[in-house]
Amino acid sequence: MTTAQQFESRRWIALALLAMAQFVVVLDASIVNVALPTIGESLAFSQDNLAWVVNAYVLTFGGFLLLGGRLADLLGRRRVFMGGLVLFALASLAGGFAQSDSVLIAARAVQGLGAAILSPAALSIVTTTFRDGAERNKALGVWGAVAGAGGAAGVLLGGVLTEYLGWEWVLWVNVPIGIGAAALAPTLIAETRSDSETRAFDFAGAVSVTAGLSMLVYALVEAPGAGWGSAQTLGLLAGSLALLGAFVAIERRSAAPLVPFRIFRLRTLTGANVVGILTGASLFSMFFFISLYMQNVLGYSAIKAGLSYLPLAGTIILAAGAASGLVTKVGFKPILVAGMGLIAAGLFWFGQISPDGGFAADILGPSLLAAVGLGFAFVPQTIAAVSGVKEREAGLASGLINTSQQVGGALGLAVLATVAFPQIEDAAVEAGGPPTAAMLTDGYADAFTVGAGIAVVGVIAALTLIRSRDSRAHVELEPSSAQVAAASATN
Repeated sequence: MTTAQQFESRRWIALALLAMAQFVVVLDASIVNVALPTIGESLAFSQDNLAWVVNAYVLTFGGFLLLGGRLADLLGRRRVFMGGLVLFALASLAGGFAQSDSVLIAARAVQGLGAAILSPAALSIVTTTFRDGAERNKALGVWGAVAGAGGAAGVLLGGVLTEYLGWEWVLWVNVPIGIGAAALAPTLIAETRSDSETRAFDFAGAVSVTAGLSMLVYALVEAPGAGWGSAQTLGLLAGSLALLGAFVAIERRSAAPLVPFRIFRLRTLTGANVVGILTGASLFSMFFFISLYMQNVLGYSAIKAGLSYLPLAGTIILAAGAASGLVTKVGFKPILVAGMGLIAAGLFWFGQISPDGGFAADILGPSLLAAVGLGFAFVPQTIAAVSGVKEREAGLASGLINTSQQVGGALGLAVLATVAFPQIEDAAVEAGGPPTAAMLTDGYADAFTVGAGIAVVGVIAALTLIRSRDSRAHVELEPSSAQVAAASATN
């Protein structure tokens, strides 16, 4: 058996490895949330700085994804994947040993950088390893299930580790996974890279887009505290726009651009990324406000809140698996539209929460509905985002959809925090005391309702921007049973 055949025979084992790596990346965006009070007490964090344990990761992850995707195409996808894993694991190790708030925040930033390097490399390996059609749909179904469930699993695992082993293990759990995956990669994954004759690296483009996206994410995560109309927020947004404008100008003149704008001529790819932004906004805000409602209103402990996510996580996995099969039969557009519609319905249902509610009445039903929607939305938008893309640009397309979802998450959370928290604070000031359960519930409910509106915009975007012809053509990639039988008889 040749080396190529050995890699081909092991591709499903390789998928498990790649999906595990992506699971850890998504997990780390949420796993520290439950541990934050313990971390703050242990390392004497101020209340303002504590948020940066989460924000430092999100900032570098969102800012460097495009660069990570292009590095994978140019330097080799397996090599970049392994390098990102090692960097991620070492940063996790350092973060667990941190003795001060500044060291932990710096470690989380480096973790985000490692995640931004390995995540698009992993997705581009999946895209180039599995043939377009039913096989790739099945692989991306696994990918979507694991990635979609990572946010919910992070809250559960964070609570368990913090309660029984200490907050350090929220970070240290990544070390054996990262190092082990990097060690196994050469035996399971073939090295691939872009076949472009131009090997130059667009340094100016990389710096401008990374700085611009990082500044944009920073502005968004800080806006609720600083104020949307503050000089800080407006200045950061203006600086971000200037840098992104400079990036566009650089790319138009570059012989080997970081992002060849011709890729956006693929209308379905562009539409998938727009829907990705809106899905990210729905996903991040949903997990955030559900956690606050369960702990601040219903009085759940960290572990009880984490366990309450189990039905949601399990349903996402089942729905993503079902979505991969449905995409093969009817195309990715109908499934994506249905998924965004179900997310909107689930969030609208969450908008009916009450201060004296409970798990069965206010959490379980909308969680299951939104979870089916997320499974149905995540898989087809990932397939659509790489549909029609040449193999040499697989890392770029993977980086784009990851970036869209991450920046969308930051944007959605910033907007919905502005909807919920000022309303809660104003009600408390007017009452002359701390916020009551009813005040908190009203703020969270309004955030869920606005989130439902964002998902409705996602339905409209999917209907208008995703080309039905591309969706139908994807179905036609799957050979009929007669063709398969004929091919077997010939062989």
